[in-house]
Order: sequence, then C-alpha cells, then structure tokens
Amino acid sequence: MAEGEALRRQADTVRRLKQESASQEEIAEEVAKLLKMKAAICPEEGKQKFVLKTPKGTRDYSPRQMAIREKVFSTIIDCFKRHGAETIDTPIFELKETLTGKYGEDSKLIYDLKDQGGELLSLRYDLTVPFARYLAMNKITNIKRYHIAKVYRRDNPAMTRGRYREFYQCDFDIAGQYDPMIPDAECLKIVHEILSALELGDFLIKINDRRILDGMFAVCGVPDSKFRTICSTVDKLDKMPWEDVKNEMVGEKGLLPEVADHIGKYVMLHGGLSLIEQLLQDPELSKNKLAREGLGDMKLLLEYLTIFGISDQISFDLSLARGLDYYTGVIYEAVLQQQNDHMEESISVGSVAGGGRYDGLVGMFDPKGRKVPCVGVSIGIERIFSIMEQKLEASEEKIRTTETQVLVASAQKKLLEERLKLISELWDSGIKAEMLYKKNPKLLNQLQYCEETGIPLVAILGEQELKDGVVKLRDVATREEVDICRGNLVEEIKRRTCLP
Repeated sequence: MAEGEALRRQADTVRRLKQESASQEEIAEEVAKLLKMKAAICPEEGKQKFVLKTPKGTRDYSPRQMAIREKVFSTIIDCFKRHGAETIDTPIFELKETLTGKYGEDSKLIYDLKDQGGELLSLRYDLTVPFARYLAMNKITNIKRYHIAKVYRRDNPAMTRGRYREFYQCDFDIAGQYDPMIPDAECLKIVHEILSALELGDFLIKINDRRILDGMFAVCGVPDSKFRTICSTVDKLDKMPWEDVKNEMVGEKGLLPEVADHIGKYVMLHGGLSLIEQLLQDPELSKNKLAREGLGDMKLLLEYLTIFGISDQISFDLSLARGLDYYTGVIYEAVLQQQNDHMEESISVGSVAGGGRYDGLVGMFDPKGRKVPCVGVSIGIERIFSIMEQKLEASEEKIRTTETQVLVASAQKKLLEERLKLISELWDSGIKAEMLYKKNPKLLNQLQYCEETGIPLVAILGEQELKDGVVKLRDVATREEVDICRGNLVEEIKRRTCLP
C-alpha cells in the first residue's frame, strides 16, 4: 500500500510540473523517477512479449525432415563423388567488394553486414563467386569440386515452394582449359543422374547459350549497354507471360516496341538439333559471329548428350536466359514437368537445378586478369526437399529418424549392469544400439519403443540366458525369437541388418 501511495505522489509531482510549465530537464528527471518506481513495483508491466519464432524466410527441421534431407544429400554427394569431384569450404561471409557487380539486378538481394572493425562484409549470395575467388587467390587452374553449404538472399520468401532467405546450395564445378563441351556435357549428365535417382517425377533440362542470346539481342537492335538488363527481363519468361515481359522491356528498360517484338519471335522457339540447323540458316543470326559460335557449341553439346542417352529430356530453349551477369557460354536449367494428379498444385515448384559456363569470373579476381574457364551446376536442394517432404506426407510412409540396429532389453528386474555390459560390447564392435534409461523397464515397454522408432531387433537378456551364455534375439516385425551364442551376436546382428 505504501509503495502505491508513493507512486501516486510521484505521478502528481510530474503533473504539477507540467502545469507549472517547468523546464524539460526537471520534468524528465521526475518522469525517470516515476518510471523507476513503477518498474520496481510492477516489473512485468511495460515489457514487450517475446515471440518465439524463426526469422522470416528461415525454418527449423525436425528429426523426420532431417532424415529426408540427409537421404537427398547422400544421393547428391554419391553422384558428385562418382564423377571424381573433391570438396572445399569457404567462409559464409566475404568482403563486400568480392560480391559486388557479379549478380546483375540480383545484387540488391545481398545481405550486407554491419562494419565490424574496418572490413565491409556481406553474406555469400551463392557458392560460385566464392569459388572463383578461391581459385584466383590460390592460383588454381584445374579442379573438379563440389561444395554444399548455406547461402543467403534478402529475397521475398515463398516457403511453400521451397524459397527461403537462408538455404543450402549443392554445387558441382569443373575448372580448367579443356576441349569444347565435354565438361559441359558431364554437368548435364550429373543433373540427369541426380533427378532420376531422387525419383521426383518427369523433368526437362532446358539449355541455351549466352552468346546466342547476345547475338539475338544484337540482330534485334538492342544497344550493347542494355544486353545484361534485357537478359534479366527475358529470364522472367518462365514466371510471366510474354506481354508482361515486353511491357517491362519497353516501359522500364526503354526498348523500342518493334525491338521487343523482334526478340519475342526468337524467344518463343524451342527444340533440338533441327532448331539449331534452322537458326544456323537464319538470315540475321547466321551473320552474327557470337551467335554462330554459340550455335556450333550447342550442336556439339547435343551430340554428346545423345551419346550419354539423355537427349530426350533436353530442350534447346531460346527463352532461357539466367539472370546472373557472370555467365559467358552454355546455360541450363532443370524444371519439373507439371503433374496431372491431385498433387499438381502443391508440388509445382519450378526450377530444381541450374548452371552454366562462366569463363571470365576468375579473371575478375586475378591481379593479372588470367582467366580460368569454368562450368558448373547448382542443385536446388530446398525445392527438391519441399517436393519430397510433400510426397512423403501424401503417402504417409513412415520415416526412420535413427539408424539403431538393436535395442538391448531385459526380461527381468535387476539386470541393468548386464544390459550395460552388453551394450558396451555392441558399441565397441560398431553396432548401433540403444537401451532404455530405466533400472527395471518392463519388457512390453521396451518392445513398444522398438515398434515406435523402427528398431528392427531386440537383444533380450534374462537370468536363464545369462546362465546359458546366450542372448535372445527378437525380430520386431515377425516376433520370431532365437537364442544366439553371445560370441556370435555381433555377426548375427550385422547379417540381419545388412551391414558389413
């Protein structure tokens, strides 16, 4: 009560000073006293409620989600290793100047960090520019590498479609001076292998070449200075109708309507070798040196892809532009085909892989401008994960979140020490084993735990088993039980769970 009275008196003092037009300093001093008294009496009042949430465009992953994720990563890494790739890692932040000017209109999506002691830093936007910096810094001219790590983009997240502000990229790149289109064809073979292995459904890999695009822009009358910005607009054709793309070219980028219409005639074309032959005979494109070079390489690439047996899922598509500034030659993007069942809407997530050739990027970092030709691909792991997660939810398939092979259980009381001895033997032999953290667990509870978590075997100890030097091994699925000599238990568990 006394505290409440003191608070009222202090509030009256503040009101009186305001009425008497006292100085701001006096009023501020008395207000501060009032707030201090109020905080002492009602510590919770005025405090903002803390909301438990992840930042916008990020998410947590449950054990079930991580099990799916690890399976996807394992499939991708196995493929990269099968093709002879090494792995590297780079910092998640780079000097701001390392990233500046490499991403065209997407540069506005880079996260800049507050100055921390004299260096202006930014979170990495992708893994390609840090890779180019790594090559130049270490004077590496030949490497086949993969890199799986998180990148950051200040993008508008669309999390249901696998689009985040923090996400993983899985990159495979070949750096070095090689004969035309051989490394490029291998990158596309890798995309095909990964998407086939993940069983995501039908997919199509679109291919094009920046030189063909630049040649097309030139013959259509696009000024040189607008090539990259118009390229970024063409890149939106998979998300916007042609009319909207044209309006952006004319209204925002300042192209003449007839120039935009000329571009429109080309970007609607897609096909295979016959389209390349058609364009090589095109009266305008055939006169452009860049376009001819690009079409020649595209023809060679399609021949190699036919040898690899994957040309049926390849489409030469003149609307494919890929908005990043550093591409110099072949570009490609894998998209999932629309599905006609009830899941079509929920898993229509667009591009699931993309990449291309970037022969000039390393030279931007080299003091002498020495170029290291590079070609690579990035697998869209987050989008793939979204699809797989939704497919598994629809199928209601049970996902194991552990790899435990056997549960060590007891059939009677006072056998904790024996369970500890046995589980220690199993761990030391490389067996993945668990036990319940109770002195005297009921056998039924132990068996139920196995059924809930998917553990396939139970090693049961009882007084009789200990006397006979055996362990009762139970198959959880069939409920069949057999006595196994203790010395043979490890071998039997490995045999039954198919581990070497």
